[in-house]
Amino acid sequence: MRNVNIWTPFQTIIIKEFRRFIRIWGQTVVPPAMTMALYFIIFGQLIGERIGEMDGFKYIDFIVPGLILMAVITNSYANVVSSFFQAKYMRNIEELLTSPVPNWVILAGYVGGGVARGLTVGLLVTLVAIFFTDIRIHSFTVSLAVFILTSILFSLAGFINAVFAKSFDDVSIVPTFVLTPLTYLGGVFYSIRLLPEFWQTVSLANPVLYMVNAFRYGLLGVTDINLAVALGIIIGFIVILGGLSLYLLDRGIGLRT
Repeated sequence: MRNVNIWTPFQTIIIKEFRRFIRIWGQTVVPPAMTMALYFIIFGQLIGERIGEMDGFKYIDFIVPGLILMAVITNSYANVVSSFFQAKYMRNIEELLTSPVPNWVILAGYVGGGVARGLTVGLLVTLVAIFFTDIRIHSFTVSLAVFILTSILFSLAGFINAVFAKSFDDVSIVPTFVLTPLTYLGGVFYSIRLLPEFWQTVSLANPVLYMVNAFRYGLLGVTDINLAVALGIIIGFIVILGGLSLYLLDRGIGLRT
């Protein structure tokens, strides 16, 4: 294979992905912010006033990290799964796969687009949260690291979903029946210390729990999970899903007819 300037195709894919979701910002950026605003009003203020404190913080302060990360998760995932499946469905992905661009650059470009949307929506939700509570940052480094790593992880998950999807219905199955339950049961709205011991143990099998708690530590300085363990699991999942994504691209699984 001849030498290829990998920066140009990588940059091109990311710019294409960024323009894609910004062009329809009314469908991709605004709705998540409005949804999270409703969460802040209903769960944070109305219900939160009755719940009181959790782990020494007002309830709305406690759920803010989880809600921000939930927006990052769903939008990073949605951007890649919809974009790559559409490219596969329209058969223009074949032109990219037959080009001299390395597969890892293609993957990195799509993941970069997912991260761009995840971070854009996540920052917008953070700005919305400022109207309801004071955003505090215990560790900017940890917060930023978890922010980005979580977005990368679910961008990869969205890519894998898109590879195996055979119809637009397949694109929505995983977010509905897998992603939503994992996020709602991932400690966004509660501390797992409130659960019976058995269910605390079961909750440890949920990868979203580690991300939410690591991000909560970054903002509030409290966590139900050891921070090093949480970061290790997040990175471990990124390595596994990244390796699987490259394998699928290299073998052409789900891409060739």
